Amino acid sequence: MKKLVKPLLAVLLFTAASASMAQQAPKPEQVIKWRQSVYQVLAWNNGRIKNNVEGTYNKDEVIRAANAIAAIANSGLGALYPAGTETGKGWRETTVKPELFTETAKAGEAAKKFITESNELAKLAATGDAAAVKVQFGKLGQTCKGCHDDFRKKD
Repeated sequence: MKKLVKPLLAVLLFTAASASMAQQAPKPEQVIKWRQSVYQVLAWNNGRIKNNVEGTYNKDEVIRAANAIAAIANSGLGALYPAGTETGKGWRETTVKPELFTETAKAGEAAKKFITESNELAKLAATGDAAAVKVQFGKLGQTCKGCHDDFRKKD
């Protein structure tokens, strides 16, 4: 048994060391692409809800879009803002303001509001109450606008 343990331990240690070396941090350009992609998905789902509250309301469509927004909001978006991504190009030049990286408490509060309002939207969408969804969708939009005003460069 002892003859098996030492070689097995050596193989496990080598495998763990190799795996950790292979998992290097992504390049800033890649992180910026991921960040930009996430916000495109959010925009698409916001558009789906907007079309429903302004037109013919489809409860199932709104539920799917609201759940997608809530899932993204709860996914840890802050990880897409590591140091070194204040400037640079993903799919296009980043529009994040440097203040997002220095005013971390304010950014954290904005993120909390976004999560809270997204979760409430998903909860209300499940009820099918179009009027309540419309009001909550407006509240969610205000969190987006506030963050854009504070932390996004004008196009």
